[in-house]
Amino acid sequence: MKNIFYGLNCVIASICITLSPFLDSSILASAAPLVTQQNKFTQPDFAQHFRDLGVKGSILIYDLERDRTYQHNPERNVTPFLPASTFKVLNSLIALETGVIDNELSILTWDGVERSIPAWNRDLNMQTAIQVSAVWFYQVLARRIGYERMQQWIAKVGYGNQAIGEADDIDTFWLTGDLRITPHQQIQFLRRLHKNELPFSDDAIATVKNIMIVERTPDYTMRAKTGWASESQIGWYVGYVEQDDNTYFFATNINIRDEADLSTRAAVTRQSLKSLKVL
Repeated sequence: MKNIFYGLNCVIASICITLSPFLDSSILASAAPLVTQQNKFTQPDFAQHFRDLGVKGSILIYDLERDRTYQHNPERNVTPFLPASTFKVLNSLIALETGVIDNELSILTWDGVERSIPAWNRDLNMQTAIQVSAVWFYQVLARRIGYERMQQWIAKVGYGNQAIGEADDIDTFWLTGDLRITPHQQIQFLRRLHKNELPFSDDAIATVKNIMIVERTPDYTMRAKTGWASESQIGWYVGYVEQDDNTYFFATNINIRDEADLSTRAAVTRQSLKSLKVL
């Protein structure tokens, strides 16, 4: 009888360890259904996609309708990293809400400095800047927002560790500074964006959702943002796929060995989503 109880305790402990990283205050209420579901579905072999593409990293996919979490490398999914250009999603929201830019079509004039990515070397608006992930454009927005307002909004949203350094770091804190976010926290932020639960106006949220669209088909719409912390060589691909009856959120984080790996961020994500028959 002792052995039976010991075995049950091990099973319960194992389930709790698997679930605990994702249980924040917004999800605790649904903890019991999650425990039941863990025994009803099989985790796809996302690891195979990472091996096939020759990269190391993690992925987390959350199925909203079924309240299910699928993942590869769970330890990495609770590890904090620089958000890099994935922060452009929140930066866009704050810029629109504070009025430092009027809308997604408002143009910022290129400063004439030649940068390594040709698509950056021109006048841009928010819609085009987020598509090419133009760093200079969002640095201008961050400086216009200012250190104090930026800190207040990041704290209000509860984004990552909320650390943006000193005032001099206002245009680099998401690239080389102190700000950190985990893949789990990326998913939580995206869920709140999707549900219009972030502390921004409906117009600001609708605009950012629109500029995040990377693919639209008769079957689904994908919204996503890349990120590359070049100093630490960490790459991101975060976003969500909307279908008629469901939404799937994803956060992919990989090691970048060279620029050829940049395309792998989306590739490994798409292969994992295909495993779930989402795409």
